[in-house]
Amino acid sequence: MEEKKIVMTGGGSAGHVTPNLALIPKLKEQGYIIEYIGTEDGIEKGIILNETIEYHSIVSGKLRRYFDIKNFSDPFKVVKGVFQAKKILKKVNPKVVFSKGGFVSVPVVLGAYMNKIPVVAHESDMTPGLANKIVAPFCNKICVTFPESLKQLDKNKAVLTGTPIRKQLFEGSRIIGKRICKFSDDKPVIMIIGGSLGSKVINNAIYSKINELLDKYNIIHLCGKGNLNSELVGKSGYVQFEYVSEELPHLMQATDIFISRAGANAIFEILALKKLNILIPLSAKASRGDQILNAKSFEKNGYSLVIEEEELNGNLLLEKLTYLIENKSEYYNAMKKSTLKEGVDNIVNVILGEAKK
Repeated sequence: MEEKKIVMTGGGSAGHVTPNLALIPKLKEQGYIIEYIGTEDGIEKGIILNETIEYHSIVSGKLRRYFDIKNFSDPFKVVKGVFQAKKILKKVNPKVVFSKGGFVSVPVVLGAYMNKIPVVAHESDMTPGLANKIVAPFCNKICVTFPESLKQLDKNKAVLTGTPIRKQLFEGSRIIGKRICKFSDDKPVIMIIGGSLGSKVINNAIYSKINELLDKYNIIHLCGKGNLNSELVGKSGYVQFEYVSEELPHLMQATDIFISRAGANAIFEILALKKLNILIPLSAKASRGDQILNAKSFEKNGYSLVIEEEELNGNLLLEKLTYLIENKSEYYNAMKKSTLKEGVDNIVNVILGEAKK
């Protein structure tokens, strides 16, 4: 009997990898074997190997919207990656390739197209990222999170599915989360999420008011790789992590208020958990502005309070936290009324539909 396989891809940041993990259990239930294509040194490798999924490495150049000397060499890496991906996919022979975006996905999607393998992509943000813009002509279907995204893509390919949220996030324990952090009192818990690479701007705003914050709150700080603050190690009520995996569901359940970047995966997880939150989107100077649009949408719907990165400082953060707590019932009510759907089943149905053709 022929093995049914699906190859997944996506990388460069955790946001291009972890949504894939939400889909894998459902696809396995349908009898599919999952394999993954990523880069040798990308964040995706560690995350996927931790799930004991077969991993194939290719080279890929980063896609940039700004000038960098590597812009001259990286296109050659992409071309090399296309032929590496084509060879791997011919050997693996999956029924479908699922792409979550990021620069590694470009050669994989092109390799699939050359092998006549159907491709389903997913776009988390309101506006398609550069990688998804490039691969869109070679995809059979593109799943989107926001209704606004449908207008920007081929109407024959775009499907409104929502974003995949890991089932494990709902299975965490507040008690275990507080125990991991050694929080023994009843102060509200704040979790700070600066993305998988961390945010110096957010970190510095927190450090500038750390004592005032710790008077009222316990703090879980996901500060990003290489950003641990040695001066705060062992400080009562404060715990910091570069990156969290298995403990995350417990830590999120223990959290009362999130201070977070506005990547789509993070904000939809916060919304699904119905937690108070302050969003600090990446500025337009440092990004294509997708997080600003995501944050504005959540602010307009009453799910989130937003601080622009350019305005962020410790005093403003304290002020906004006070406002959020004083008006928490309005935010909870808006989140309870949300019609934004958890997307695992919808996306799996699109993938299976292409696999069966």
